[in-house]
Amino acid sequence: DPGFMENVVRWEEIPERPAQYCPFPETLNPRLREPLEKRGIHQLYTHQAHAITEILQGHDVVVVTPTASGKTMCYNLPVLSEILQNPDARALYLFPTKALSADQVSELYEMIQEMHVDIKTYTYDGDTPGAARKAIRQAGHIVVTNPDMLRSGILPHHTKWVKLFENLKYIVIDEIHTYRGVFGSNLANVLRRLERLCNFCGSHPRYILCSATIANPKELAETLTGRPITLIDDNGAPMGERNFVFYNPPVVNAQLGIRRGAMQETRRLSGLLLKNGIQAITFARSRLTVEVLTRYLKDMVRDPLGNSGRVRGYRGGYLPTERREIERGLRAGKVDAVVSTNALELGIDIGGLDACVICGYPGTIASAWQQAGRAGRRKVPPEMWFVIREDELTMIFWKL
Repeated sequence: DPGFMENVVRWEEIPERPAQYCPFPETLNPRLREPLEKRGIHQLYTHQAHAITEILQGHDVVVVTPTASGKTMCYNLPVLSEILQNPDARALYLFPTKALSADQVSELYEMIQEMHVDIKTYTYDGDTPGAARKAIRQAGHIVVTNPDMLRSGILPHHTKWVKLFENLKYIVIDEIHTYRGVFGSNLANVLRRLERLCNFCGSHPRYILCSATIANPKELAETLTGRPITLIDDNGAPMGERNFVFYNPPVVNAQLGIRRGAMQETRRLSGLLLKNGIQAITFARSRLTVEVLTRYLKDMVRDPLGNSGRVRGYRGGYLPTERREIERGLRAGKVDAVVSTNALELGIDIGGLDACVICGYPGTIASAWQQAGRAGRRKVPPEMWFVIREDELTMIFWKL
């Protein structure tokens, strides 16, 4: 499209990368291989095997690989292996958002069901019903929560969590690149409180940390935990060819140098994807922008009966049941377009999206990579586009 290419200021190609494999570590419990082989997993990526080996040898590790590289298995497999070996063992998972917690629990629960073992996994956050909280405190092998709930709902009531603190073997912290600045400092202090309680109860848990690609993962992990950390960054996951295209909206007033607004261009490009049946996610910086863009896109596909279920909005403030419904719709292919705040930025498995449009610079390079990583998560032959506006940075990522 000549009109589109007039505004392209940079085109960057990232070549395809093949996978690098390693056999299952001998220290991994053999009962875990059957459910993995049912899913077609007969060997691990190099970073997964390296991380599992280090963890089972008793080391604290931080795994740093790109999006969709299978970091979840780096902590799920050693945790499940430990619990299978010792049924009294416990693990605590910390995720920055409720959506990510729900997604990880769902995947972990499926794997446990396939093994036909009694490993109880629960989410403990603000959405957890009161009736379920007592059962989680008494019987939960893997407790999934967030830093705020750990600070306000678990540590002050540690006498009710004695079973957890006495047998805690692993503390898993995912997406550690989000814990920067004051938020990161607060988490570091919460972890110090947690360690004091564990030491008082006689347990000495090990840390498993994961992060998107950042410049100083080892330094950040050691600052958060106060311990020496082993860095795992030998990524073995495959990746299809990608094309990053930097895009500037057209000038509407040459004398003043004014360009067309980011929202208008996002609306046009997202609408183009929607009309061509390309499943896409659009990120916006504010809830208001999310609602406006959602309304625009819904009007484009509304049928004579007024139905526009192919387009959904996603942001904080929605009911938990509604958020889970949208996530399932994306995975099942029933939703063609979703407009979201950074609530869907982190490593949630929302299926094989073909495109990602970002309206406004997310604030950090790590966030930009994370949001772009929601698309192209499956290794496919066709190439993909990624478009960015230089000022307020509008991005688009799609498959031809």
